[in-house]
Amino acid sequence: MRDSAIGKILVQQDELSHRIRELGEEISRDYADRDVFLVGVLKGATFFLADLMRHLELDCVVDFMAVSAYGSETDSSGVVRILKDLDASIEGRHVLIVEDIVDSGLTLHYLLRTLRAREPASLEVCALLTKPERRKVDLPIRYVGFEIPNEFVIGYGLDHNERYRNLPYVAVLQEGK
Repeated sequence: MRDSAIGKILVQQDELSHRIRELGEEISRDYADRDVFLVGVLKGATFFLADLMRHLELDCVVDFMAVSAYGSETDSSGVVRILKDLDASIEGRHVLIVEDIVDSGLTLHYLLRTLRAREPASLEVCALLTKPERRKVDLPIRYVGFEIPNEFVIGYGLDHNERYRNLPYVAVLQEGK
């Protein structure tokens, strides 16, 4: 796919595959004696969650939440809304939130606070991408795929106006596109 909005590639497809395999192995070791309840954050984490699950060697349950803090802009609005909540209870369960990207941290902070109130046995975060420069709140992110610079990225589930999710790599969105 060649499109002038697709800028520099930050994380190549083979790098994604390798790191996700490593994350799956690490999570499998850490949760070896427990079932894990995976919470995929829609829509962006879908690709990551699917690939991560293929590398987990443990029993797991999957559910999804959809939260919104962006709209169609390239900067967070700071307002977080739950668009789709979990279908199952997480009380007493070992929960792992699977996120595509942690930017300012405001959305994840809200999600952690909301899910902690539901009394899980444990609550951890696995994020494919983080932008430490943009962080506005301190967050406990146990599993991190890649730290990236403060640029708006697309691909591998990440979008701009619902486009570019299908790219097999993570790239920078060119300004003004």
